Amino acid sequence: MPYQMPPKLTCVLIIAVFLCHSGRAQDNLSPIDKVINFPSSFFTKVNKKTAQLEERLTKQTEKYLQKLAKQEQRLQRKLSKIDSTAAKQLFANSESQYTKLRSEIAGDSVVTGRSGAYIPGMDSLKTSLSFIEQNSSLLSSAKEAKKKAQESLAGVSGLQSKLQQTEQVKAFIRQRKQLIKESLSKYTNLPKGLTKGLADFNKQAYYYSAQLKEYKEMLNDPDKMIQKGLSLLNKLPAFTQFMKQHSELASLFRLPDNYGTPQSLAGLQTRAQVQQQIQSQLAGGGPNAQQYLQQNLQAAQSQLNQLKDKINKLGGSSSGDADMPDFKPNNQKTKSFWQRLEYGTNFQTAKNNFFPTTTDMGLSVGYKLNDKSTVGVGASYKMGWGKDIKHIAITHQGMGLRSFLDIKLKGSFFASGGLEYNYQPLKADSVNTPSTGAHWDEISSWQKSGLVGISKIISIKSKFFKKTKLQLLWDFLSYQQVPRTQPLKFRVGYNF
Repeated sequence: MPYQMPPKLTCVLIIAVFLCHSGRAQDNLSPIDKVINFPSSFFTKVNKKTAQLEERLTKQTEKYLQKLAKQEQRLQRKLSKIDSTAAKQLFANSESQYTKLRSEIAGDSVVTGRSGAYIPGMDSLKTSLSFIEQNSSLLSSAKEAKKKAQESLAGVSGLQSKLQQTEQVKAFIRQRKQLIKESLSKYTNLPKGLTKGLADFNKQAYYYSAQLKEYKEMLNDPDKMIQKGLSLLNKLPAFTQFMKQHSELASLFRLPDNYGTPQSLAGLQTRAQVQQQIQSQLAGGGPNAQQYLQQNLQAAQSQLNQLKDKINKLGGSSSGDADMPDFKPNNQKTKSFWQRLEYGTNFQTAKNNFFPTTTDMGLSVGYKLNDKSTVGVGASYKMGWGKDIKHIAITHQGMGLRSFLDIKLKGSFFASGGLEYNYQPLKADSVNTPSTGAHWDEISSWQKSGLVGISKIISIKSKFFKKTKLQLLWDFLSYQQVPRTQPLKFRVGYNF
């Protein structure tokens, strides 16, 4: 008689088999689970960033086109004084061309094609949005995600079109620059005004190219929310495969379908054949031809690295976005107002023997005029600690208003100067009028200080405090103050 399994045991086995299959199914869906919590603000951040960059590109391009058009008008007037016919020919359609470019950049015309140099951030963002649009079921809110991805993709495509327009503008400016240069090179002993006008035109052309380069670098620096979204997508095998097939980088370096198979190697030279070919071509190298070739390649690479370093020091770009300038560029020119601000704090202590009696705590904000000069304002608060170690008391001793100017001398050394007004509450018992010969009504609670000295910047590795600033300053107005203060001041500060 065959064995019959008890009903209770049968139920247990069925449940166990079901749980086993459910566990396997859950394992198979583990990559999908990783994008269930995809941040909804990802699309908001993408829309905001693309809209801001597109607006900045439009405004900056219009501004530079207007400046360059005025520069060409000045050049035309000055060239007309020495050759009116050549001036008419050279600047015949100049104004209309600039007007046309300004109207195109301000419009919503769509330009297809690549935006100059390859931008990894733009490629990753666009491909990620395309993947979400086509595979929105991988996200928890599929319909909403697909709609948002389409909107964000339209914004990225609009920005890409605007970048393509700026590339056309940059090409036009480069052509005008070359044409004007060639035309003026025919003349000898050009007037200084004409030479200066050409130099100003070249500066504006360079700064526009550098401005475009900076905006492209902003695309390669996504914020934390966009980074989080991209990192979640990178965990999906389907996304990595999608990137390999549909990204812009994949289209630039398209691999054959049979890549990696023995069939793809058919017809290619072997390593031995390549070495034999090198040996026959470099007959002068003898049996060490391969070593001779390697030495020459290393020497060539070393020379290329030296040239690359020189270009970088001059403010050039290895990506070809910026032309080689014939002047010392100001790298702060392409930055926004807020990017040129530098915040800092500093401390100054007055001692009685070994005990600090007062401490000045200051805050400052500086504006970088150029790469070497910073001008700014600040305020300070003076806190008292008491007379000595036996009489400690925290008291209010005054406040101050400050202005400063730092000019780079060499390396990390700066020449510093400034004018300050310090307010100190007057106390009758703290002023020794007989020693100074001054009357009470001659002493003002506001004291003026004129400071000159040297500053030293020490770079430190910190996310918040980037630089330590040591200052030794001489107050050349201290001898006129009543009561007289110390002429030398030593301050320690931090810039961030």
